[in-house]
Amino acid sequence: MTDDPYKVLGVSRDATQAEIKKAYRKLAKSLHPDLSPGDKAKAAEFQRVGAAYDIIGDPGMRRRFDAGEIDASGQERPQRQYYRSYTGADREDRGRPAGGFGDYEDISDLFGGIFGRRHTSGGTRGFAPRGADLRYHLEVDFLDAARGAKRTVPLPDGQTIELTIPPGVRDGQTLRLRGKGRPGGGNIPAGDAYVEIGVRPHPLFARIGNDIEIELPVTFDEAVLGARVEVPTISGAVTLALPKGSSSGRRLRLKGKGITAAKARPGDQFVRLRIVMPDQITGDMEELAKRWRETARHNPREGLERHSGSGGTRSG
Repeated sequence: MTDDPYKVLGVSRDATQAEIKKAYRKLAKSLHPDLSPGDKAKAAEFQRVGAAYDIIGDPGMRRRFDAGEIDASGQERPQRQYYRSYTGADREDRGRPAGGFGDYEDISDLFGGIFGRRHTSGGTRGFAPRGADLRYHLEVDFLDAARGAKRTVPLPDGQTIELTIPPGVRDGQTLRLRGKGRPGGGNIPAGDAYVEIGVRPHPLFARIGNDIEIELPVTFDEAVLGARVEVPTISGAVTLALPKGSSSGRRLRLKGKGITAAKARPGDQFVRLRIVMPDQITGDMEELAKRWRETARHNPREGLERHSGSGGTRSG
């Protein structure tokens, strides 16, 4: 890739890392191949965006790119500072003492910048950089993140890698794939791939730590008389016993039915009840309610009235 990564992501050169990340995620979501299967143009643009983020999304790579040490594809540029110091080829530097190290904090920085990391190959010693790291963003469904799954991640070069999503992965968590970055030269090890996970919200479940929250609609008679009802969980439906006289807002626990993540205690699922009346009220229901009102002495707002200082009476 030879495109300026700042222009590809549509950000200025003084953009913050947070602004760069936000721009990348917005583009990656709109261009993801899953949204436009078979659209080669969008797939190519998705690859360009990912390659641009590989460079300026990583603070270390960004510094090297801004300093001219690497190009837009992450490849090393010729070290001009080295040649200026030792050959005097740059006329602007002729006034400097020959062999100066003014551009480096110490001599180890100089050799590190010129040669990269030391490696051994075939019994001989030499210097060469490790392959560049790659960064991706992957959107996954809530249940895939909760239970674990396998997904295919497209690479900028058109290839794909299989990614195992561990159970309990969180929104914004980054997974590291060793050796799945850009290849190094010769026998130099490849870089790593870093995949940031974005978890899509679920219409029923909400995650709080490793616990799951869900709101369960129940009927008036189930709340009054008690009942056994089916409740969805991330691992399948289970039966829950509703106690008699359950009120809206009551919170019941299903132990161990939350997120099971590595090296962590399994979470629980909490079920918050919500009493839902039918759309149409029948005559029988009205009669029942009237008889109950005439005999009942229960006032659910008594506490409010006491603390507000007003006497208050029940409506009749």
